[in-house]
Amino acid sequence: MRGAPAIANENTAARDIGMRIGVLARMMRQHFDRHFAELGITRSQWVVIVVVARRPGATQRQIADVLDMSEASAGRLIDRLCADGMLQRKERADDRRARAVQVTERATPLLEALSEAAKANEERAFAGFSETELEAFRDLLDRLYANLSNGSAIARAAEKIVG
Repeated sequence: MRGAPAIANENTAARDIGMRIGVLARMMRQHFDRHFAELGITRSQWVVIVVVARRPGATQRQIADVLDMSEASAGRLIDRLCADGMLQRKERADDRRARAVQVTERATPLLEALSEAAKANEERAFAGFSETELEAFRDLLDRLYANLSNGSAIARAAEKIVG
């Protein structure tokens, strides 16, 4: 009988960090989903609403770029949120082919509730971290993101939101 595959015996810091990031991302998504299910909204819908609130008048293509998803997927989410009265599409003065997406007044209470829930999630996740530690952590994540995105359009779009 042969020994365990080499990958099973490799216990590097990088491998450990990668696995922990995956586990933490899943845990955060599950916790987040439990909170937002009570509000009747999915994580995907919430993210679109937040992007539109931060970038009023963005086009469907711009929203898709920021979220690293297909334009068709973004369109389906936007359609659903428009049907629910959370978003609206308006003609753009500079390009009649593109439609500007905006948050409606109906979404305001939801945005406030989402903000409170996100704040509670953040307080739980980052309890015991100083502001200096959080800034250092963010810088490390930015470097990791840059390594993985390698100057892609996604990275440039994300930088516009974050930065």
